[in-house]
Amino acid sequence: MDEYWVAVVWSLLPTVVILAIFWWILRGILRFDRTERRAYSRIEAEERAKRGLPAHPAE
Repeated sequence: MDEYWVAVVWSLLPTVVILAIFWWILRGILRFDRTERRAYSRIEAEERAKRGLPAHPAE
């Protein structure tokens, strides 16, 4: 019975490892995007303040 569970673990291990790597990369991309958008918004607000415009344009 032990050999069965070892075979199960060894057969699932590559899938779990690839899933973990994919999740880690996707998480990094999403965090980078969120941080980049926040920085862009801050810069845009500073530039609008320099020109005396409202913080957000009217839509």
